[in-house]
Amino acid sequence: MVPTRFGADRDWGERAARSLRLLAGSGARPTGPEIAALQAGLNRRDEPAAALVRAVRESPGLTIRDLHRLVAAGPADDVPEAFRAFLALVRKRPSWVDDELLTRGAEACRTFGMDAGLVLAYGSLLGGYRTGAALEPLVRTGRLTGGETLRRIQETTLWWRAVTSPGGMAPDGPGFRATLHVRVMHALVNASLEADPGWDHAFRGVPINQYDQASTLGVFSTSFLLHLRLLGVRISRADSRAVMHLWCYVGWLLGVDEQWLPHTEKQGRRQLYHFLSHDPPPDANSVALARALIDMTDEAASGWRRPYERERALSVSTWLLGRAAMRDLGLPYRPPWYGLARVAANALISQGAGRLPGGRSLLLARGERQARAQFARWGVTLPD
Repeated sequence: MVPTRFGADRDWGERAARSLRLLAGSGARPTGPEIAALQAGLNRRDEPAAALVRAVRESPGLTIRDLHRLVAAGPADDVPEAFRAFLALVRKRPSWVDDELLTRGAEACRTFGMDAGLVLAYGSLLGGYRTGAALEPLVRTGRLTGGETLRRIQETTLWWRAVTSPGGMAPDGPGFRATLHVRVMHALVNASLEADPGWDHAFRGVPINQYDQASTLGVFSTSFLLHLRLLGVRISRADSRAVMHLWCYVGWLLGVDEQWLPHTEKQGRRQLYHFLSHDPPPDANSVALARALIDMTDEAASGWRRPYERERALSVSTWLLGRAAMRDLGLPYRPPWYGLARVAANALISQGAGRLPGGRSLLLARGERQARAQFARWGVTLPD
């Protein structure tokens, strides 16, 4: 049975996804088989990770902590068969993975500096709240308000830094291990919610399903690059290809079906159009999560910075998402002064200095300084 959230409001979906359809170009609309795959994806979980969670729950003496420890430690002789099978699966890289592209994609992400952080928070995360598609698990697990919102931003940013660190996605690299940790956590949450009698399977399908996982992956790759360009960031064709490649591999490690791993921006735009145009419209969760994300600035700053950070967040959100999205999220429109300020700054830095000899090294050093400064404002000291 197709969950009733699919295409629940096609008029809203087409309006919300119009820019993606235009950017995807001719042939953007999904075919019959593609629509069938989208519908089926709502009822499909990450089976290898689900089997791993079942093995833990069915094995006397094994705990969830053991699961995380074994995934982090890697292969060993004295582990249950389900663990060996899972680790063998994730360590058998697809033939298309290219280490040079992984390295370049990670490096490109690090050159984006503070603009990457702005986009991840107010483009990717806040933009993802515009649809009520994948928000219920967040609400059910309590990752919603106050300190939990700031903590979630910090955790997501640390994972992103691990993925984009030098050698981060090498076997047993920090990004590789962190991504497997995320995959296991998704499987644990999914198993818990699937067993919850209050979960509305008829409307939502599987709690953490292939459709939503693939759509979420797109906000770290396709829409990430689109929003960076809105801030005036220069992205070369080679960097675009490498960033998409990096996140394809991350998606594969997270258990996303290969049919939904876009290797080019054009493929990614077309795919995101398919998802958003069939997503349900915003709901109460959308408004609550959006408000919590903006309110996070009150906790993350003090003194004169507090009102400044709030206005900056609303301004850049308006610039990245547009007036209609802000209305959907129940957020006030603000003149996009901060987005325009970033465009002006990047005209000098990204578009200008970044093209000069040694410019990439300059951008990398600048990006690291900005990341450390942001974490310091959060009261977190990053290791050297």
